Amino acid sequence: MPASTTDAAERFRSLRYEVDEANPRIARIVLDRPDRLNAIDEHMPGEIRRAVELAHEDDRVHVIVVSGAGRSFCAGYDLQAFGEGVVDHPCQQEGVPWDPMLDYRTMKRFTDDFMSLWRSHKPTIAQVHGHAVAGGSDIALCCDLLVMADDARIGYMPTRVWGCPTTAMWTYRLGPMRAKQLMFTGDTIDGATAKDWGLAVDAVPAAALEQSVRSLAERIGSVPRGQLTMQKLVVNQVLESMGLAQAQTLATLLDGITRHNPEGMWFRRYAQLHGYKDAVAWRDSGRPIPEGAEAQALVEQMQRELDAKARGG
Repeated sequence: MPASTTDAAERFRSLRYEVDEANPRIARIVLDRPDRLNAIDEHMPGEIRRAVELAHEDDRVHVIVVSGAGRSFCAGYDLQAFGEGVVDHPCQQEGVPWDPMLDYRTMKRFTDDFMSLWRSHKPTIAQVHGHAVAGGSDIALCCDLLVMADDARIGYMPTRVWGCPTTAMWTYRLGPMRAKQLMFTGDTIDGATAKDWGLAVDAVPAAALEQSVRSLAERIGSVPRGQLTMQKLVVNQVLESMGLAQAQTLATLLDGITRHNPEGMWFRRYAQLHGYKDAVAWRDSGRPIPEGAEAQALVEQMQRELDAKARGG
């Protein structure tokens, strides 16, 4: 999709905003941290919102496509920054006691940034290849439509430990039974399954993904902007009436708890001591995750080891 990058795109650190040269009715937001599989850093949520605003300000644009540079759509939050490091952060508070409202304010802002794709007056399409997992699945599910490579993977593995999807979109997109299946297991599904379950509107071979999305975007883009806005408002209002905002408030609060309860602290300390890859490998393997008093004892033990390493012992 040939595209022109506006001067405003120079403000972005984690993504590119482009308008298609051949068809300026199509704008593209390209998540652009390919060396980290487009993992979410501190800048990306707010920059997504700003890119959506750029599309809104451009009367040429009728539809927005969200994609990822490199090998994946988005691998979730950057655990090297948020999980492995020891730096204090509102969402990873090293001090005691944990301040849940500080955590909530930060994560709710990120959630609202992602939801700019949902609330956008112009339709949004997620073009998913590689992986759209954890926080990356939040970004994809905030888009109106998903088109996936048939071998792409989508899911929220941190429901096993250290996470709760703050957008609360899985139930609204899949229904309660399928959502529970994925939330209870932390499993991912491929694009073909996502299409079969009604999560994706299409799943195609990776080589055909770009053209499939372009065809859909051009079809949508041929409709007047006002018509698109009205139809989107109607559908979104149905889900808002079903309690979407309340569900997101609860999910965002629970997400903070998952990162600061004994199990979440165990995961964090394990990542800090052994590296996030080992922590994620344990989380996703199906191996039982320490909980309660056992987790707390392991946290204390690992903290002593970390303190010894910091002292050079």
